[in-house]
Amino acid sequence: MDPYNNKKQSKRPLVLTAAATSVVLFILYALFFKSSDDAVVHKASGHSAVVVLSGASPVTGTVTFTQSSKDGPVTVSGEINNLDPSSKRGFHIHALGDISGGCGTTGAHFNPFGKNHGAPLDTERHVGDLGNIESDQYGTAAVSITDNVISLNGPLSIVGRAVVVHAGTDDLGKGGNEDSLKTGNAGDRAACGVIGTLSRNRLITSPSLN
Repeated sequence: MDPYNNKKQSKRPLVLTAAATSVVLFILYALFFKSSDDAVVHKASGHSAVVVLSGASPVTGTVTFTQSSKDGPVTVSGEINNLDPSSKRGFHIHALGDISGGCGTTGAHFNPFGKNHGAPLDTERHVGDLGNIESDQYGTAAVSITDNVISLNGPLSIVGRAVVVHAGTDDLGKGGNEDSLKTGNAGDRAACGVIGTLSRNRLITSPSLN
């Protein structure tokens, strides 16, 4: 009997067991930890976005956008403060995420199909037409909109573009003049901000898309 060979053979089950354990641990990590981490990143960067609003006026606010599926509706929610009390104010997505010159450099309404301005439920509308927000007696508007046209992905993505709160009421294209079909006669731009995605607790804004 060779005691050296016996010792060598007795170590083989331990080596095989250790190798098998390593493989199992790697598979568990890949299935649970890595997939969970990827899911969090995908959810944050692909299906949720935020805009912080400010401008030359006292109007400020924060609005979030969520989309549960690639082709699903976008839910818009948040709060806008320091508006005129008990008033309706135009609330639109503008084409450019450029606020280097204030709200005036955000371009026109996001309108990739070249349509006339309209109400959110109209078939003839800009993609960026989200209608009016309405303030309470204290000048605060609780934003709660569900829209089936805007998106957080693909060619109709609003990420990297701007939200503009106007100083006047949007007439939803029913004003009977040329400006009504372009801007809804919503007036000056009271506040604005660039829509950015959230990823790993960082706000990431895309560059101007037009």
